[in-house]
Amino acid sequence: MKNLQDKKILVTGGTGSLGKTLVNRILTGEMGIPSQITVFSRDEAKQHYMRLEYLHRETATDDVIYQNSRDLLNFRIGDVRDYSSLLAAMRNADIVFHAAALKQVPSCEYFPYEAVLTNVTGAQNIVRAIRENHLQTEKVVGISTDKACKPINVMGMTKALQERILIEANRDCRQTVFTCVRYGNVIASRGSIIPLFVEQIRNGQPVTVTLPEMTRFLLSLDRAVDTVFAAVDFGLAGETFVPKVLAAKIVDVAKALMGENEVPIVFTGIRPGEKIHEIMVSEEECFRTVERRGYYVILPVLPELRAEGGTEAFLEGEYSSKDDNISIPELRELLGGANSEIGRFLTAK
Repeated sequence: MKNLQDKKILVTGGTGSLGKTLVNRILTGEMGIPSQITVFSRDEAKQHYMRLEYLHRETATDDVIYQNSRDLLNFRIGDVRDYSSLLAAMRNADIVFHAAALKQVPSCEYFPYEAVLTNVTGAQNIVRAIRENHLQTEKVVGISTDKACKPINVMGMTKALQERILIEANRDCRQTVFTCVRYGNVIASRGSIIPLFVEQIRNGQPVTVTLPEMTRFLLSLDRAVDTVFAAVDFGLAGETFVPKVLAAKIVDVAKALMGENEVPIVFTGIRPGEKIHEIMVSEEECFRTVERRGYYVILPVLPELRAEGGTEAFLEGEYSSKDDNISIPELRELLGGANSEIGRFLTAK
């Protein structure tokens, strides 16, 4: 489907790991060629370097992205916390991908109100801009996290509220479809554990793991974007899309990266706000979770938003990272295929 053809697109948090990959994928035209893409974020340095990345692309495989980006891609400094700057960016947007977030679990624990301002107020500002100014925004896709499911940390709590704010907005912003996507740890994204493991192994240092029991869902940035595109393509108002992905023990991730070069593992204990296992669909959500085109789709918590038909529950229990963990050889294949730099690291070892 060419759902983005001739659309004006706004990506909040567009200089983050997901935002940059999302912009790249949009520019390939796989979902249609938009008329404009605006990267909205508060970090001028990241915008500057992102702009330079596109200007310096020279290889033949980058021609499509490069030629399109010269005409389509623009950058706007602003903060989702600031209603006026966000409104100015949204005035002509047909589709909004809301990826701006405070996402580091310990940081949110130490600065909880900062997390509220970005993750909760930011989402409310998007809804307010559409509602109070009668914007003709067609779709808003909110980027959430498995930590929003049965949250025990500030990051998850604020993301859970973000989900509910966007879902509820479907009741009185009828011209706009609000959906969410929820996924786990993105392999090699900024701030993730895998680049730290690689650096520790490279330097012959002990690998630091919190607990031997800890598990996580793992997916590539492209798989995350696939889920976002699915929500745009066939998501209905108030639905939350969850990808079917693999899960692993974090200690096995470390061993997979080591290969035959055994490095000591030091268990450091659980960090503030961390879970031992992550959940993407809770047992309370199971009764309203269906399968659609290879994704789990959580139907809206508000019954008046649910479409009629096709609502037979697909899951019988929660979807947790503690179940069906993959082996170390499977992990090596997953990690190498998800990120080229990690692939080179594994091949060289």
